[in-house]
Order: sequence, then C-alpha cells, then structure tokens
Amino acid sequence: MANFAVEPSIKPSKPLALTLGEPAGIGPDITIAAWLRRRELNLPAFYLLGDEAFVARRAKALGADIRIASVSAGEAAAAFSEALPVVATGESATAEPGKPDDASAPAALASIRQAVTDVREGRAGAVVTNPIAKSVLYRSGFRHPGHTEYLAELAAENGRVPQPVMMLWSPRLAVVPVTIHVSLRDALAQLTSELIVSTARIVASELKSRFGVERPRIAISGLNPHAGEDGSLGHEEQTVIAPALKVLRKDGIEARGPLPADTMFHEAARATYDCAVCMYHDQALIPIKTVAFDDAVNVTLGLPFIRTSPDHGTAFDIAGTAKANPASLIAALKLASRMAAAQS
Repeated sequence: MANFAVEPSIKPSKPLALTLGEPAGIGPDITIAAWLRRRELNLPAFYLLGDEAFVARRAKALGADIRIASVSAGEAAAAFSEALPVVATGESATAEPGKPDDASAPAALASIRQAVTDVREGRAGAVVTNPIAKSVLYRSGFRHPGHTEYLAELAAENGRVPQPVMMLWSPRLAVVPVTIHVSLRDALAQLTSELIVSTARIVASELKSRFGVERPRIAISGLNPHAGEDGSLGHEEQTVIAPALKVLRKDGIEARGPLPADTMFHEAARATYDCAVCMYHDQALIPIKTVAFDDAVNVTLGLPFIRTSPDHGTAFDIAGTAKANPASLIAALKLASRMAAAQS
C-alpha cells in the first residue's frame, strides 16, 4: 500500500459522526475507551449518536470515569475536549451488555440514518460506524445484507443507488472483494466482467481522490486455485476476469492479473500494489485479518460521503467487561479524519 499516514496531523473542520452500533455489543465500550485516550492519541473530534442515559449506564458498568455532554452536532467539537459529546436521535436503547434486545434495534438504525443525514447536510465530516448485529436487525424488519448496502440506499440520489465498494484498509494491506455479503454459490453467480470493471474503477478513483495515491496499482486476483492453471482448473480467469482487465488497462488503470490468490499476500508481493481486488469475501478478508487484525479499517468506497468502521463484530461475550480493544475504532477515526481533511 502506498504511504498514507493515519496520524491526523491535519484535522477536518467538522467533527466525525460516530454511530451507536449494536447497543448490547462493544461499540459503546470502545467509544468510551477511545474518548478516554483522545489527548494521548491526538484523536479528531467526534460525537456519538445515541442517548445520554444509555451511555451513562454503560460507562458505569465499565467503571469508566467520564463526563457526558448532551449536545447538538454543531456543539460537539467544542465539547469534545472535556466531555464525550452525545447527540440524541430520538430513540432510546435498553439492551444490557452481552444481551441483545430486539427493542433496541430502532436505536441502532436511527443512529446510522442520523449520521448519514449529518454528514450530507454538512454538520459532520465523515460517518464512522460501530459494529451492528444483523441478526437483531433482521428480526426488526431490516432487509439489507449488511451495513454497506444499507448505507448505499441512504446515499441514493434521484432514485439512483450508488455501487458500494467495501475496502478493508491497513498500512500494510488494502483489499476489496468484488462480491460481498453473499454465499459462495451466489458470489460465483454474481461475478461478471462488468462488476469487476465497475468495482476496480471506483477503487482507482478513490485511491486518487481520498487516499492521495497519484497512480494506483491494482492487483486483480483469480477465482480458481492457481488462477485456473490456464483453464485446467476453471475458465473464469479467461472468460470473466481477463476481459475485465483489458477494459481497465484501456482506461489507463494500472491493473495486473489474474493473479493466484495464494501468492498475492506475502510481504514482497504486497509491496507491488496499492490494493488487491479479490473475487469474493473470504478471499479478501482472510489475508487482511491475518496481517492486520487489530488495526484494519472497513472503508466504504463509492458513496458521496466518507464512511469508515472498525473491522470486527459486536463481541457480545466481552461487552461491558472493559476487555474490548479500541484499536480498530481508533484507526477508523484517524483514517476518516485524514480522508475528510484530504478532500476538504
């Protein structure tokens, strides 16, 4: 990955909108832990979209000595140094740590909607999302495969929903899966030359505009073992991926492939590209979670606003115990800050 420091030496002029996430999970825990380290780590100003009473209960459960300020988005930056700013969404959460409560689903969704509204209306510099529990949301009528797809719908303009591209980023590796939250069988059915091209175009464009990579180098994986072994282990490399590469190169995008996925991710190989575009979810996420489990960041490309997120789940088993590691959230806040500053 080309050099893109995450230290927020240049901060955006607006605070970051941080969502509540699943109330029973570790989102509130890592939010409190991050705020407590705000000065030590020179964190950008952020505010949590939730309700003050819920945050106070969680802080008490964690034994965290913090001040909480119930503010508007416009007041958050001024309050940040002395208190954790909390902006009300009109929905209250009742879930206890580690005990998902379907009645708290509206609070999680309201937090996401308000964060998007705030950034689109100029009150926030970027959206940073805490982890959600899709199983809880599904029982409340949520119909999206995940966060990424829901954010894309919220970003729709004139009835047009943008193509969301999920990037997992760390200083050591950045990866993008072409197909995302679907079964492997469905991923194979969805994979087309057109989808590879549109995904890689978005990656190349945003590496330039939001990451400052002047000439992005993109590595395109194969689908089959050993990239198909010249057709002996599958034909998708020849019939689907190679035509996509031809189009990308014609566009002037520096794209290599199709490359065998089992040799793309060692240290020397990673130094040759800025982002690896892979054909399905686990092909991309296994390597980055191996080399950067604690500090990888989920970034959604293709949206008209910046969105980052920790690269982990709700961790119900340690919620409320003060054992949750805030490193990925801290990395997400810093990356969002740098991206917002870069485009402002």
